[in-house]
Amino acid sequence: MNYIWELLIKAEKQGIPKKEIHFTQAQNFSPYMELSAPIINTQLIEHEQPIEANLYYRYFEIFKEIFHPDCEINEEIKEYLVDIVIHFLAEIDRMQGMNKREYYIRFLSREILGNVFGKHMSDIFFTLSKVEQELILFNILRLYRTGETLYLLKDTLKRLFKNCTIYTKSEKADEVLLYIGKEENIIDQGKIQFVQTLFLPIGFNLEVYWKNHFGIIDAEETMQIDRIALY
Repeated sequence: MNYIWELLIKAEKQGIPKKEIHFTQAQNFSPYMELSAPIINTQLIEHEQPIEANLYYRYFEIFKEIFHPDCEINEEIKEYLVDIVIHFLAEIDRMQGMNKREYYIRFLSREILGNVFGKHMSDIFFTLSKVEQELILFNILRLYRTGETLYLLKDTLKRLFKNCTIYTKSEKADEVLLYIGKEENIIDQGKIQFVQTLFLPIGFNLEVYWKNHFGIIDAEETMQIDRIALY
């Protein structure tokens, strides 16, 4: 990581809130790097202490007066001001690097969290990780473009539950069978409900099997005594 915006994106993916990250001007720094980590190639974000940055690397014109020897601003106020300005500049960096799809994703996220899809959907979405939120939002955009509800239902579930198995049955009734392969829990229940609400085609039914798989003839691993779910 060399740039401030890189660090903030990595922190976001690790679930570290921006308010817990504080920047300060480095006392010893390389003129060729923006971040001044003790270990140059580190990927760790140690946010317990202020993160040192070389503010002259790209922002000399902005900070040159603040760090001038004749500047009379109180040191505590100066540190507070520098931190706020760096966060603001990093957000501008991120906005400049966004494409149209990323703007749409942000708009969708704002709508979901703003209860446009319903309060319950907002509550579930809030509990998802940043990676899970982004993959769902991306598939919502694909749904708007293609209308492929069943394909996107399967794709989203497979991305959320890496070891799941999905069956589509349509002889008598349109039905999707989802095998998760682990104990049932409230968090995963919420994820399934969220995806089902968004992508399950009208007229289809979703049956979820958690730890035990339903029996399939000639599939020995599904025909274990005391480990067969009823279908």
